[in-house]
Amino acid sequence: MNSVSIGINFILGVLSVRIVAQFLGPSGMALIGSFKNFTALFKSLSTLGVNASMVRLFVENKNDKTELSKIYSTFFWIFLIISVVLGVLITLFSGFFSRFLFTTSDYGFAIRLFGLVLPFIVLNTFWIAVYNSLQQFRKIVFIQIVASVLTFVLTVSLIYFKKLEGALIATAISDIVLLLITLLFVVNNKEYFQFDLQKIINKKYFSVIGKFSIMSLLSAIIVPVTLISIRNLLIETNSIEKAGIWDAVNRVSGFYMLFFSSGLSLYYMPRLAELKTDSEFLNELKNYFKTLVPLFLILVTGVLVFKDFIVDIALTKEFSKVKEIIIWQLLGDLLKVMSLAFGYQILVKTMMKRYFAVEIIFNVAYFGVAYFMIQTENVTGAVKAYFLANCISFVLMLFFFRKLLKKKNFN
Repeated sequence: MNSVSIGINFILGVLSVRIVAQFLGPSGMALIGSFKNFTALFKSLSTLGVNASMVRLFVENKNDKTELSKIYSTFFWIFLIISVVLGVLITLFSGFFSRFLFTTSDYGFAIRLFGLVLPFIVLNTFWIAVYNSLQQFRKIVFIQIVASVLTFVLTVSLIYFKKLEGALIATAISDIVLLLITLLFVVNNKEYFQFDLQKIINKKYFSVIGKFSIMSLLSAIIVPVTLISIRNLLIETNSIEKAGIWDAVNRVSGFYMLFFSSGLSLYYMPRLAELKTDSEFLNELKNYFKTLVPLFLILVTGVLVFKDFIVDIALTKEFSKVKEIIIWQLLGDLLKVMSLAFGYQILVKTMMKRYFAVEIIFNVAYFGVAYFMIQTENVTGAVKAYFLANCISFVLMLFFFRKLLKKKNFN
């Protein structure tokens, strides 16, 4: 089912990018990319690691209904309050955010709309986390399939009738479609949500929530800010069209990364949450490198071989530069997948120092290298910087786990 979901998302993703390229061009691609980074930032700030922390606590207390009710209530009220506050701030300062993202206040409406729906987006994330914690994978996948199809129809319709403004509105409200589909499942699966929603915030779970929230806070801020900064740098030193080509490379990367990111969050993270010893983690790590990494290598090779066909299908002639530079993105993504084998363990086991080190070093390296390479190689330099930053990140992971790998003779 997950493969079907990924296949559908892949096809719809290619069609969506083609439509954006056809109707809005490279400049529209760049502006939509900025807004997507903005919405991702505030979604992350609103949820602050709710998925990872809930999965861990639910797995640890899965046989205690009373304790699960306390966890449910604590998460519900904390993240509802956070999302409402952030939604109000986004709405009040929509003009400022519009000028920062688009150099004009003309698109403040889309930003205000996103601020209004933010609490509902968080509610959906909350419900999906419950399903994930209870390992109801088929339901999650089916929700994603239905929501993807409906979101695609909504996006295409808005772009056709309202061009760039429509694309921004679709980005702002697309998660509402997902919420409505999830709500139907929640109503029909009441047995999974038979928790006593109390008006309490249990301090007992603050330490776990706090650790995940601090880690997520860093990612929520540093990742979108890095991407927005690189895009703005490309616009200032080259043109908005060059920034659109860079965004197109990231979009194509997103197609094939779907094959692994969804599977990792669906299976690998809950699996690691159950492991208690280094030996268990090592076995899981071996399986990862024996199965997932070779599969991804085959996938990357296929994309490289058929890159001309993929780019011609997904984009227009204005994006032909993507064919020349995508190899650096492919190599960077391969290293990223290898790093994630260790990265999810760092996240699930709340190894905060390692998490902070990896996130900060990767993003600082990404922007720092991009800053210098963009001066001489423009958009090619930005993609090369991504590859080099992932090289640094993977070496750092090997350094952090060197004792375990050496002790257990991991080859």
